[in-house]
Amino acid sequence: MPELPEVETYVRELRPQVVGHRFTSVEVLWPRSVATPDVETFERLLVGLTVERLDRRAKYLNFRLDNGSHLLIHLKMSGRLRVESSGCSRQPHDRVLFGLTGDRQLRFNDTRKFGRVYLVAQEDFVTADLGPEPLEADFTLECFASQIKRRAATIKPLLLNQTFVAGLGNIYADEVLFRARIHPQRHANRLVDEEIRALYDAIQDILRQSIERQGTSFDLVYSGGIREARATYQLQLQVYGRKGQPCPNCGHLIERIIVGGRGTHVCPQCQSMRKEQGDER
Repeated sequence: MPELPEVETYVRELRPQVVGHRFTSVEVLWPRSVATPDVETFERLLVGLTVERLDRRAKYLNFRLDNGSHLLIHLKMSGRLRVESSGCSRQPHDRVLFGLTGDRQLRFNDTRKFGRVYLVAQEDFVTADLGPEPLEADFTLECFASQIKRRAATIKPLLLNQTFVAGLGNIYADEVLFRARIHPQRHANRLVDEEIRALYDAIQDILRQSIERQGTSFDLVYSGGIREARATYQLQLQVYGRKGQPCPNCGHLIERIIVGGRGTHVCPQCQSMRKEQGDER
């Protein structure tokens, strides 16, 4: 699933291609891709509106329209976006085609059909329950620490909880926990101040580094999207997807375990559970 860096990459790539352009047509090829409103209303209301801004909230692309409404797109597991000439052949799994001025189309492609598109008057209709943005100024160490200390939850699922912090997914949760040397099965409220600071720093550092490298992709041969053609952060991953390979810090073999129902990569030497058991507190 595209996570914060990948969605941010899409926003930066698409922004000069869509901002200032008007939607001239909408064709929904897979009706379930449209979460709200109904497809007929969606197509009718969107045509004629102009994109004034494009930004991101968590894993949502937010197209801010000239009538004050919002077109939100969540890519989910396999969604991709591309801008092409209207005359270009459609690709398999194209779900929604947005006609743009200049005889071009923004095309939403989604192999697994989990992605969703929303047209709403207020973005909070969709995003109200999301937690803080980890790269914004109001995401301070003090606020993060106070929230961590209140939670008895296991730390890996907590980082994946979008109401706790927005934008992290499985890849980056594994990477930040490794950087902070925290076992993913530790309990949040048992982390000491030094560990909380290390986790906070790792979240910000890794997300910024991934954005600089245009995100992570394991699908480099796909030619129709944006991030797949340029993403290089997968070359920097320390634990994710490296089961059985040596830890870059200590040489111990990386293990894959299940935490909160999610495949999780961990170095059992660098990310010890001993602190949770009280040996080194």
